[in-house]
Amino acid sequence: MSERMMTTRDHGLPVPAALLLLGALALAGCAHNPATLYGEPATAASPDVQWTAPPQAAEAPEKAAPAPAPSIPKELLSGSRSLTLSDIVDIALRNSPQTATTWAEARSAAAAYGSKHGSYYPQIDASVDLSRSKGSFANGAISYTQKTLSPSLQMSWLLFDFGGRKADVDETRQALIAADWTHNAMIQTVVLEVEQAYYQYVTAKALAESQQATYKEAQANLDAAQERHKAGVATIADVLQAKTAVAQAKLALDGLNGQIQTTRGALATAMGLPANTPYDIGVPSGKVSLTTVTQTVDQLLEAAQRLRPDLVAARAEARKAQAHVRKIKAEGYPSIVGSASLGRIYYGSLSTHGDVNSAAVGLSIPVFTGFSHTYDVRQAEADRQAAAARLQSMRQEVVLQVWTSYFNLKTAEQRVLTSQDLLKSATESHDVALGRYKAGVGSILDLLAAQSALEDARAQQVQARAAWFVSLAQLAHDTGTLDISGASAPDAAPIKVEREERP
Repeated sequence: MSERMMTTRDHGLPVPAALLLLGALALAGCAHNPATLYGEPATAASPDVQWTAPPQAAEAPEKAAPAPAPSIPKELLSGSRSLTLSDIVDIALRNSPQTATTWAEARSAAAAYGSKHGSYYPQIDASVDLSRSKGSFANGAISYTQKTLSPSLQMSWLLFDFGGRKADVDETRQALIAADWTHNAMIQTVVLEVEQAYYQYVTAKALAESQQATYKEAQANLDAAQERHKAGVATIADVLQAKTAVAQAKLALDGLNGQIQTTRGALATAMGLPANTPYDIGVPSGKVSLTTVTQTVDQLLEAAQRLRPDLVAARAEARKAQAHVRKIKAEGYPSIVGSASLGRIYYGSLSTHGDVNSAAVGLSIPVFTGFSHTYDVRQAEADRQAAAARLQSMRQEVVLQVWTSYFNLKTAEQRVLTSQDLLKSATESHDVALGRYKAGVGSILDLLAAQSALEDARAQQVQARAAWFVSLAQLAHDTGTLDISGASAPDAAPIKVEREERP
């Protein structure tokens, strides 16, 4: 090889050294250059400037897997029947990404729990080494080549570690229990959200129906005013005021019809469907079966302490933190490990071999870890205290929620009764005012005031009934007595009620 090829022209450095120097200089230059993404700046130029995304980062992946379509029953697609609340809850649970997430997390925790059980069994590894060595001695006068094949089995088994392994398994067990209860809590949350959306939609339709009745009554009042005006016993002011009342009733009706569409879209979204999905629901009849809770608030509080899935999950999280403390403490104690190996070495051919077998029991004693273990124990203790504090906070929150839901339901029940009386008296007052006006002994102002009071009474009754249904659903959720269908859980102490038919 020539001298020119062996060294650089100016510095006389060997070629490999020169290449290393050039590579180092190139890397140093790259370190001073800003990072790039698809050939464009990876970040904004300054804090007050937006980052401009390269086209490759902004566009959607071409081969991205399409999202699974929502599960829509055939009867929903055909529109052959109205959906009940149970149907809506079933559809929502099938399509809910929240319940799918918590279910996947629970399965992940189950797999982790199963994996930890492997620490109770010996760990066995197999290996095969194939080597070829060449050497010489006696100043190179004698050389040799050797080929070896070495299959072997190695076993390691943790025999004793002062409860660390048991605590590790218990930690994953409590994590699995917490994940399962969290999944149950998410199901109940989805059920409650669907019920709330359902009653909002039903309320909007009921308000529109009551407003339609008000609109017809306003038309009847206008007809009466026009008849009296033709007869010369009423002024044009009566007609104009009646027309104003008709326009106001129509305006309110138009607004409620729009509200029906928005709440209908919200209910479809709660079911996990597009807002424009065609469907229809069955609206409860005019008679509502009211229920009165017969349990005391203390009984419901006691049930919530046992049945609230998020509270039970918090208990499991607290036990998980306790197990973690035991596991970390056990890491500071000695451990006993048994090991064994079986091996054979073949020299050149399968006919020439030697066996290499061993068995041992080892004692490992942590002497000094740079104080890391001390701080690990302190961290675990602090995490345990934080989990216990979260559990206590959750208990207090559950008590408050049940207490509030219970008295909200009692208030809603009383509002329903009061609204019924209000509607009855408002209806009678309107009938009397209309009769007096037609007879010529009442004024248009009295009639319009009675009409307004009747309209308000109808709306109050609809809203009171909706508030009662939502309050009952909220109380069932807060006490943890809902299963996936929205009914009482089989192992729960369901809310006991007495039913009474009311018009």
